[in-house]
Amino acid sequence: MSLFSFAPTRRGALAAAAALAAASFGGTALAAEPIKFGLVTALSGQSALAGEAITRGMQIAIDEINAKGGVLGRPVELVRRDDEANPAKGVVAARELIYREKVAVVFGGLDTPVSMAIVPLMNQEKVPFMGPWAAGTGITKNGANPNFAFRVSAVDEIVDEGMLAYAQKNFSAKKPGLILVNNPWGESNQKGLAAAMAAKNVTPAGIEKFEANDVDMVPQLTRLKANGADVLFMVGNVGPSAQVVKSLDRMGWKVPVVSHWGPAGGRFTELAGPSGKDVHFVQTYSFFGKQSPVGERVIKAMAAKYPNVKGPADITPAVGVANAYDGTHLAALAIAAAGSTEGDAVRQGFYKIGKYEGLIKTYDKPFSAAQHDAVLSSDYVWAQFIDNRIVPVGMTTN
Repeated sequence: MSLFSFAPTRRGALAAAAALAAASFGGTALAAEPIKFGLVTALSGQSALAGEAITRGMQIAIDEINAKGGVLGRPVELVRRDDEANPAKGVVAARELIYREKVAVVFGGLDTPVSMAIVPLMNQEKVPFMGPWAAGTGITKNGANPNFAFRVSAVDEIVDEGMLAYAQKNFSAKKPGLILVNNPWGESNQKGLAAAMAAKNVTPAGIEKFEANDVDMVPQLTRLKANGADVLFMVGNVGPSAQVVKSLDRMGWKVPVVSHWGPAGGRFTELAGPSGKDVHFVQTYSFFGKQSPVGERVIKAMAAKYPNVKGPADITPAVGVANAYDGTHLAALAIAAAGSTEGDAVRQGFYKIGKYEGLIKTYDKPFSAAQHDAVLSSDYVWAQFIDNRIVPVGMTTN
């Protein structure tokens, strides 16, 4: 009988299409089910820009991984959910990714309260969690054994030591005032800053809190000024951080502001006004300046994939891209080391990672049972906004 002497059935046509699609994936992963990497992050609201940066960093890494044949002969696929910066919605999203999408790894997003809510679920269900942004110390140091939470990002207790050292060196700070968001992220940094100051025999001028939706911080700042604060340590996301700066302007108080990286997460200069440029904040990476071969490759890939990227200034916030890019590659290496997507095997696979030439740095055995944070204090960069661009302090964008 001729191969074409009968009309193909619908089932046959679908099977042929599936085989063709599988064969198009390098010919090495015929009919392979994708390995899914889930992402729970803010994809709407004031921090949407940061959520998009995490997405792009993950996608560029996934494109590289798939171009080399995927992981365990299977393509990697990104599945995203918007947590709207809400812990309850973040948990619902994580459950959907675990139970319905069957993801191998869940990447947490921006907000420490959201990640702190998700991590117990990850430990319970034995699914690895990778944090590419939220810096709360308790995300990885969560007391669980075994612990499924890993991170390629800043860590509050390390950032807090850095904030104090930076303020002392650059502003001769002797009596810092703390202005912190009233949530678990603020609490994490209050604890870290208290420990850092106690170690250096520094007494704060005071500790003030604000809510995430506050628009007037003049009362809190007035108390800090009256108590003699000579520098402000600020911890908050884009919106309230901008309101702190605007409140300082209304008071006419020109005081140095040393911040955690909240201002980098969105439209800070637009919301804060001209004085936004005076805030110095921590970062884990900058695409400005001389780049490593990996940095050059990522910039080129970003420009090729995303039409609005013309250069380093358009890769923003850089930390979202960089942390997510390295975290994705490390998660893929963990799965490869495990030889499986089974949760506990992948957890142990993170401990088997050797040397990896990443974007932020070259990692060498970045994780162990006692160390679930791959980025150290020596990897931090201090930055500010210049002409709406996040650049290392002291560097021009010309």
